[in-house]
Amino acid sequence: MIKKNNQDFELNPNLVILKDNKAKWYLPETRRDGYRNLHKINRYGVLLRSDLVLKLRDNHQKNIAEKEKVKELINHRYFCSLIVGRGNEIFFEKYADDFTQDQPQTIMSITKMFLNLFIGELIESKKIDINNKVSYYLPNIGSGYASAKIQDVLNMNIINSYSEDYTDPYTSSYLHESVCGWRLPEKLGEVQAQEDYLNSIKANENNDLTNHTDIAHYKSANTDVIGLIVEKVSGKSLRDWMLKAVEVAGFEDALYMGTDRYGMPWISGGGCLTTRDFLRYGLLFSNLGKGVGDRKIGSSSFIEKTLTNSGPKYMELGNNKFVYYSNSTMRSGDWIGHSGLGGQFLAINLKTRIVAAYFSVIDTPSGTDEEYKKKMINMLDEIVSENY
Repeated sequence: MIKKNNQDFELNPNLVILKDNKAKWYLPETRRDGYRNLHKINRYGVLLRSDLVLKLRDNHQKNIAEKEKVKELINHRYFCSLIVGRGNEIFFEKYADDFTQDQPQTIMSITKMFLNLFIGELIESKKIDINNKVSYYLPNIGSGYASAKIQDVLNMNIINSYSEDYTDPYTSSYLHESVCGWRLPEKLGEVQAQEDYLNSIKANENNDLTNHTDIAHYKSANTDVIGLIVEKVSGKSLRDWMLKAVEVAGFEDALYMGTDRYGMPWISGGGCLTTRDFLRYGLLFSNLGKGVGDRKIGSSSFIEKTLTNSGPKYMELGNNKFVYYSNSTMRSGDWIGHSGLGGQFLAINLKTRIVAAYFSVIDTPSGTDEEYKKKMINMLDEIVSENY
């Protein structure tokens, strides 16, 4: 408790760092509640709703519920929801006892997939060349990105001083949180815009940005840098790009989008959606950017090329079976998708056009559980690879 000028006040209890260099909402014992309330906990944000709504109808497919992998995961303590569909049909929909159809939850890094649509559209309209270096479009960017090709940044294929190791409480991605309101800054009043923060990222001393391995170096800041490029090249704010995507997808509820203090969407991980809108987000990709009311966003050819674009390995799912990082998405076999920190995944099979969206909350100290993550992705891989 602080007292000044006869007024009692305290640091915001959800955003103050309590232990392990984490805010209350992200601590293991409060994370499940924090994830479903992050759209109200973050300090800055915008709410975007569509005028048209993609209507969904039930077409229940019993064999999904009968899959052993599905039975195991929907009974796991991490589980929140699983939904499967194609077109305007829902094939499967299941919620944990403490979760509901109307409950928004953070999709974390799955927000990154929006950039696949935005960049694809800019390529198709010949407004950007992703073989150019980042500094071609962002002359004020720091040494951490200036000499990198945009394609390599999209593929998580560069090395710089920004780290994203969730087992390290002082990794860069945690410290990045104060910029976009997921925690209080070390000194109150020290406010930094997203662009200023990204411009401050440096190259590692005595090293260039080249990744000399075939393993992805995952950095959320990469996606935010591409977001800056989208704004500069298009002359349109990221907020307007996001609103267009919402109106093409036909979300029923809203996209709850975290921003920096000045309103720039946190494109690398700021989105929150209900489960059915999570499905609608995936359907936007399975329909190759086509949505409600004959609206369109992105590039169908860029989405399809994402499946064959060479990118580094993100993780191994099994015996010589890998997930690769490609064009601000993850890909394996016939599907593209993305994971979200703490137990989310979206998978879109571009051959069967089936989408599976999965919410859960991992309650380990770091929010990671690699064996569980493999089970989750392999389950979704099996679901979307069949025809129903």
